[in-house]
Amino acid sequence: MLFFDYKLPERLIAQQPAARRDESRLLVVHRSSGELEHRVFRDLPDLFAPGDLLVVNDTKVLPARLLGHRAKSGGRWEALFLRRTVDGLWEMLAKTRGHPTSGEAFVVEPGPLRFILRGRTDDHHWLMEPDLPGEPEELLLRFGQIPLPPYIRKGRAQGEDAERYQTVFAEKLGSVAAPTAGLHFTPELFERLAACGIEKARVTLHVGLGTFAPIKTGDPTKHSIHREWCEVSEETCDAIAKCKARGGRVVAVGTTATRTLETAGNLPFRGESNLFIHPPFHFRAVDALITNFHLPRTTLLLLVGALAGSDLLQKAYEEAIRRDYRFYSYGDAMLVL
Repeated sequence: MLFFDYKLPERLIAQQPAARRDESRLLVVHRSSGELEHRVFRDLPDLFAPGDLLVVNDTKVLPARLLGHRAKSGGRWEALFLRRTVDGLWEMLAKTRGHPTSGEAFVVEPGPLRFILRGRTDDHHWLMEPDLPGEPEELLLRFGQIPLPPYIRKGRAQGEDAERYQTVFAEKLGSVAAPTAGLHFTPELFERLAACGIEKARVTLHVGLGTFAPIKTGDPTKHSIHREWCEVSEETCDAIAKCKARGGRVVAVGTTATRTLETAGNLPFRGESNLFIHPPFHFRAVDALITNFHLPRTTLLLLVGALAGSDLLQKAYEEAIRRDYRFYSYGDAMLVL
């Protein structure tokens, strides 16, 4: 039986990050014995061995949330950038009161950026034309805000979110959500890991909203999986090969790193992935996984279950709820060994 659904008390949805990144709690899931161990994230050096390799996702969250008003009526408007289409329009999730028609203008506050609604996709996403030149990344850096998930303060970012909703190793702009397993790391923790002989490599996967799309099919393995752009360099492939050769473990930091590594299959890769990881699955690259606690009925939960085993993962989630672990993006972490 696949574990992909559960009930979570609302009080366990973390609304703020831990006071310090590496002070999050860590539930260690030992696959060989079925044992569950309660630790703190800064204990990671004690849980790995010299020669192990951490693989992080160095994507950076775009300030993809735009706030403003309708130019004609002044009504409130907000949007989330998803991508730029081949014809230069911005595909967005957007909302306002009423039913705007094609040709209507929207102003981003405090301006001067404006958009014209040009149509909608089959998924009811808005297609909008900006009135300023420039790449989306450039304009979003000037006018956008960090897009928190709606379960954190209804998506309303606060001052510290600009820093805390990015990993300390984020480099490449392109995600609309953070690779949240990486949020627990600090530079000091990486220094301690390196001193213990634990190496680090990088991949890139730009997280899209499809990651969080709920599974609605009766058979969860028949869910229509989303596509995300990812990249694995030759340097990272070499690091993985050397790790395997010396008997070390490849530890994916997050489901996004896992999906990227298993898409590449130990070879350099650059392109879109539509890999759907669910039980049963043969992992070619990943030996262990650091991850957060995920929303029910999502592909992320199935991915973790493919590595941990559905029964053991269900046991871990039940224990985490019983012990009041904090869930989702700003919540605590799990290590599957």
